[in-house]
Parts: sequence; C-alpha cells; structure tokens
Amino acid sequence: MANGHAKPHHDYHLVAPSPWPLLGSMFAFLTAVGLIFWMHHLELGGLKLGSMIFGTGFIGLLAIMAFWWVDVIKEAEGGDHTPVVQLSHRYGMTLFIASEVMFFVAWFWAFFDASLFPGEKIEYARAAFTGGHWPPKGIEAIDPWRLPIINTMILLTSGTTVTWAHHALLQNDREGLKKGLALTILLGMTFTAVQAYEYIHAPFGFKNSIYGATFFMATGFHGFHVIVGTIFLIVCLIRANAGQFTPKQHLGFEFAAWYWHFVDVVWLFLFTCIYVWGSWGAVIAPE
Repeated sequence: MANGHAKPHHDYHLVAPSPWPLLGSMFAFLTAVGLIFWMHHLELGGLKLGSMIFGTGFIGLLAIMAFWWVDVIKEAEGGDHTPVVQLSHRYGMTLFIASEVMFFVAWFWAFFDASLFPGEKIEYARAAFTGGHWPPKGIEAIDPWRLPIINTMILLTSGTTVTWAHHALLQNDREGLKKGLALTILLGMTFTAVQAYEYIHAPFGFKNSIYGATFFMATGFHGFHVIVGTIFLIVCLIRANAGQFTPKQHLGFEFAAWYWHFVDVVWLFLFTCIYVWGSWGAVIAPE
C-alpha cells in the first residue's frame, strides 16, 4: 500500500521542494538595486557600492540559474519529463520566445520612431537632435556590405549546422550530432568576435546620438543573446558527449535549436532594417 501511494498514477511531475526560486528572486532584486545605485551614482553609507552590489547579485543569479538547470537535467534523466510534462515545457519555451520577440520589438520601435520622424525629435528631446534627417548629421554609417554581411552569412550557416545536428540526433547519429553542435558553437563564437571588432572600430559612439544609442542597444542585445545561445549549445554538446540525448528524449537540445533559430531571424531583421535601410543615403565610414 505504501508503494502504491508513493508511485504517482499520473503523467504530471510534482517538483520537489527547491530553494532556487526564492534565492533567484533575491539575487535578481539585488542585481536591479545595484544597477540603479551604479547608474545614478548613489551612495550607501557614504560609499558608492552600486557596482559591487550589482556584481554580487549578477554572479549569484548566474549561479542560481546553473544549479537550477542542473536539477532540471537530473529530472529529465530520471524519467520525470513525461510526454505531458514535455508538452508543458514546450508551451513555456514558446511563451518565452514570444516575450523575447516583444523585447526586440521595443528596440525596433525606438529605431523606427527616431528614423521615420527625425524632425519631430527637435521639439521634445534635444539629446535626440537629428537635424531633420536620418542618419543624423555628422554620423558616418557602417557599410552593411562589409563586416555585417559576413556576419549574416556566418549566422545563417550556423542555423544550417544546428539543423544538421538535430536531424543527426533524430537518426541516432551521435557523431553527426556532436560535429553539428561543435560547428554551430564555433560559428557563434566567430560571429561574436566579428561583432566585437565592429564595435571597437565603429565610427560613432553610444553617447550623444540617438542613432548610436538605438544601434548599439538593438545589436548589442542581439549579441548578448548570441552569447547566451552559444553557452546553451555548449551545455548541449557536453550532455551529448555524456550520452544524455536520445532520438525520443532531447528537449534541452530542441529548445537550444529553437532559441538559435530565433536569434537567426532577429539578426535578419536587424541587418535589413538597421544596417541596410538605416544607412540608406548616409555617408559610409571608410575602412
């Protein structure tokens, strides 16, 4: 009778008590408070501790995320992720990606608001002065047909390699899975390196220009997502080497592939709208 009560008679997974949600929220709050103190140069006890508070909260948040995901992996390997649970996870990942889409919509909105109505900026925001045209006067745009188009090809190629890895896994070709993941990770790192080089040599800065602010916020957050996606894929490669994925049970890798394709699509919009259309008719910076 005791065994009958101990063994669940349903397909749902009742999560064991975990400290991570509470600790995660505490470190997230600490990160936000530290960032506010840091950005506004506020003092605490006569000391400017904003950067330290932010760093402590952010490092703690990363640690909590790692510990939490390890627990989720253990649940998956323990057979707790039944088809019903996997369906719920897919709904959750879909909603997460939808929220990410809206996050980038905000940055596209800011860019188009500034670029389509440049004359109106003079009326309510001197810092966003554009001179009545876009790009603003004095701005030399990045040539989209140099480094940006190279990065576009790199990222699109990475989308094909992660798809190769997925199909290899479905065919139980573990070597193909590992090679596809390794190539995708290498391409992701290459993309980040090229974008870092582009930022270092950009002919405009983040400050004193709404063009620079909208450009760096949109492309910078995308770059951050590429780094997160690369880490996601590295974890998948480690798990693949440990033999943890099967053709029927590979939800973690599937979500990594979804996320990577999302990053690909966002970059296509960034390249088309910000690099190509946003520099149309502008003075192009020399190499």
